[in-house]
Amino acid sequence: MIDLNARPSRTHGQASAFKGCMGTSSSLGGDFSSVIADSQIPRSRFREKTTNPISMESVSTEPAITGDAIPDDGAVSSSLSRFRYNSPLVQVCLIGLVCFCCPGMFNALSGMGGGGQVDHDAANNANTALYTTFAVFGVLGGGIYNVLGPRLTLLSGCSTYVLYAGSFLYYNHHKHQPFVIFSGALLGVGAGLLWAGQGAIMTSYPPPGRKGTYISIFWSIFNLGGVVGGLIPFVLNYNRTQAASVNDGTYIAFMFFMAIGAILSLAILPPSRIVRSDGSRAAAVTYSSVSVEALEIIKLFANWKMLLIVPAAWGSNFFYSYQFNNVNGILFSLRTKGLNNVFYWGAQMIGSMAIGYMLDFSFRRRRTRGIVGIIIVAVLGTAVWAGGLANQLRYTDGLWPNKLDFKDSGSRYAGPFLLYFSYGLLDAMFQSLCYWVIGALADDSETLSRYSGFYKGVQSAGAAVAWQVDEHKTPLLTQLILNWALTTVSYPLLLVLVMLAVKDVNLTAADKDVEERKSEAKEKRTWMA
Repeated sequence: MIDLNARPSRTHGQASAFKGCMGTSSSLGGDFSSVIADSQIPRSRFREKTTNPISMESVSTEPAITGDAIPDDGAVSSSLSRFRYNSPLVQVCLIGLVCFCCPGMFNALSGMGGGGQVDHDAANNANTALYTTFAVFGVLGGGIYNVLGPRLTLLSGCSTYVLYAGSFLYYNHHKHQPFVIFSGALLGVGAGLLWAGQGAIMTSYPPPGRKGTYISIFWSIFNLGGVVGGLIPFVLNYNRTQAASVNDGTYIAFMFFMAIGAILSLAILPPSRIVRSDGSRAAAVTYSSVSVEALEIIKLFANWKMLLIVPAAWGSNFFYSYQFNNVNGILFSLRTKGLNNVFYWGAQMIGSMAIGYMLDFSFRRRRTRGIVGIIIVAVLGTAVWAGGLANQLRYTDGLWPNKLDFKDSGSRYAGPFLLYFSYGLLDAMFQSLCYWVIGALADDSETLSRYSGFYKGVQSAGAAVAWQVDEHKTPLLTQLILNWALTTVSYPLLLVLVMLAVKDVNLTAADKDVEERKSEAKEKRTWMA
C-alpha cells in the first residue's frame, strides 16, 4: 500500500496534468474535500491514475485529498449520484415543486377566466395591479436574490400567493374589489422575487450542456401544478353546468397547496453548496450589496443582449388574458373550463420536454440547436395562431350563447378544445426556448439572476398592459392579431441573439481539465507509438 502522503514520481507530461488538476481544484471553490464531505463519498473511491512510461500499465495511487488533485472525470461521474440533496437535479426538482404549488395553482386559478368569477372585472383589475408591481420587482428581483440568497427570497415570494387566493374567497362573499386588487399588487412583488430566484436556479445550477433538459424537467413539474389545479375546480364544480362562480372549497384547496409551496422553499440550497455529477460546483455567489445590484440592474437596460430579448419577453405572457378570458372563459361551461386547464397545462409538459430534448441533443453545435429550435417554434406558432384566427372569426362580437360542454356538445367541442390545447403546447415551447437562450448567455448565478429578473420584469409589464387591453373591451380579433404579431417579431431577434452571443463551447473548469488531460494522454500515446 502506497503512503497516502507520498507524492508519486511523474514524467513531464504527468507533471503538467497534475498542475492542471491543481488549477481546477481551486476553481471548484477551494479544497476538494468539501465535495467529498457534501456528497458523503468514501475517500478510498477517489484515485489519481498514473502511467508507468515503460510498461504503460495503469497504476492506482491514493494521494491525500487536500486540494492538490482532482479525480478523473470517470471516477467522479461514477461516484457522485444525481439524486444527492445537493445535486442540480434534486434542487431543480425542488424549485419545480415550489412552483407547482404556488404559480402552478395561480395559473389554474387564472385559467378558469376571471379568477373563477362570472364577472371578470375584479380579476382583470387585480391582474393589472399584479403585473404592474411584478414588472418592477421582476427587474429588481435578481438583485434582491443576490443580496438575500435563495431561501429568504423564495419564502418571501411564495407567501404572497396564499393571500391572493384568499382574497377571491373573500370576494365570493363580499364582492369588494379593493382587497382583491391590493392582494394582486402584493402578489406582483412576491412573484418578482420568486421568478428571479427560480430563473437563477434553473439556468445556473445545471451543467452547461444540459440546460435544456433541466428547463424541461422544471417546466413539467411546474405545469403539473396547473394540471392538478385544473382538476380541483373540475371535481368540485362537476355538477354545476350553468354559469356561476366557483365554490369556496376551490379557493381553500388552492390556498392549501400554496402554503405547502412556501414551506418547501426553505429546502433550496445556495449555489455554493451545489455539486454537479462531474465534481464541479455551480458558481458560488458572494452576496452583493444594494448599491452594486442597483448599478448592475441599470446596466441591463443598455445591454444589447437584453434589448434583443425584450419583444419575446413582452409577448410571452401577453396572450394569457386573451386565451384564458376570451377562449376558455367565453366558449366553455364551468366544469369544462377546469377540464380544459388540465389539458392546457398538460400540453405544456409535453411541449417543454420536446423542445428541451431538441435544444440539448439534436445537433452537436449548441448554436445550431438554438437556431433550429427557434425555427421549429416559429413554424408551430404560425400554425397555432392561424388556427386561432379561424376560430375567432366565428365570434368576433365576443358572444357565444351556447357554452360548449365536454359531455353534451359532442364534436362541436373538439375543435376549440384542440386549439386551447395547442395554445398551451406553444406557450411552453416558446418560454422554454427563451429560458434556454438566457441560460446560454452566461453560467454564473449572479449574472443569470439579473438576466432572468429582467426577462420576468419585461414579461410582466407586457401582461399588465394585456389585462387592461381586455378590461377596456378591445375587439377580440384585434387582441388575437396583436398577440400573433408580438411573438412573430421576436423570432428573428432571437435568431440574431443566438448567432451573435451563444457560444458553441461553454465548458466548466472541471470540463476543461478533463479535456486537457485527454489531450495530454493522446499526445503521450502518439509519442510512445
